Amino acid sequence: MKPEDFDLFSSLVKQRSGLVLSKDKSYLLESRLIPVARKYNLKTLEELAQLVRTKRDEAILHAITEAMTTNESFFFRDTKPFDQFKKLLLPELLRTRAAKKQFRIWSSASSSGQEAYSLAMICAEEAAKLQGWKIDILGTDISTEMVERAKSGIYSQFEVQRGLPIALLMKCFSQIGTDKWQLKEELRRMVQYREGNLLTDFGPIGVFDVIYCRNVLIYFDQPTKTRVLEAMSHVLAPDGVLFLGGAETVLGISDKFKPLENERGVYVLANRPDTGMLPKGRGTGVAPPVGSSVFTGTSSSASISA
Repeated sequence: MKPEDFDLFSSLVKQRSGLVLSKDKSYLLESRLIPVARKYNLKTLEELAQLVRTKRDEAILHAITEAMTTNESFFFRDTKPFDQFKKLLLPELLRTRAAKKQFRIWSSASSSGQEAYSLAMICAEEAAKLQGWKIDILGTDISTEMVERAKSGIYSQFEVQRGLPIALLMKCFSQIGTDKWQLKEELRRMVQYREGNLLTDFGPIGVFDVIYCRNVLIYFDQPTKTRVLEAMSHVLAPDGVLFLGGAETVLGISDKFKPLENERGVYVLANRPDTGMLPKGRGTGVAPPVGSSVFTGTSSSASISA
């Protein structure tokens, strides 16, 4: 690929998604954009670059961005953030949100839906404790294709084998044919999916008690990371919790958040109130135990009933 074409594509992708592509990622750009070129009956990436320069067709620009921002995911990825939610955070939500019996979770780069659905399964396991509660789980992703995949709740045999306990597979999914599985409707109803770009104003989505933004910031340059964290600070509840990836941090990037003591990957607002969820010093070691029984109840319209 010509250097000027690489610069064109990488600049386009950064502007539209925040994704930073270094020169050593040229192979990745080529492998993902060749199918886009073929879709438009073009033989080379040079021809695709020329089309972008001359036409600036939104459909083509969208296809290029989507091809470069589609990332894989799997159920209960990295395990710890889900253990922290179940053993540490959920008991606190039950305590601090008892009056209104409602809380909201945002999976801010939901890909094909496994993260948001993992959280839904955890909530569904606790159906008895959450009886009468309204649980809103929102998954957003820049990729139209990923959003539609997530809405369907259909996964291959390979995908359900990655991180999903067999007990949950048999309890929460229905088999389709020989190699496809679909999450049951009552669990799919617990999660709403929509397209969303972290570089745009996402204020209209409301305020969340819990935000998952894992393994996203690592793809951004520092000014973009700062910008995204600034925006997230405005849609997180005053005593809410932000989850980042294990290799990500706010230190030296944003003064809006601070790490939660003794909890890797968990952050709270720097100016959070003294009272509320997860008071200073509280860690998983002192959180009330949560049962591990498999979900046996039903849910309707993102509400939980036993």
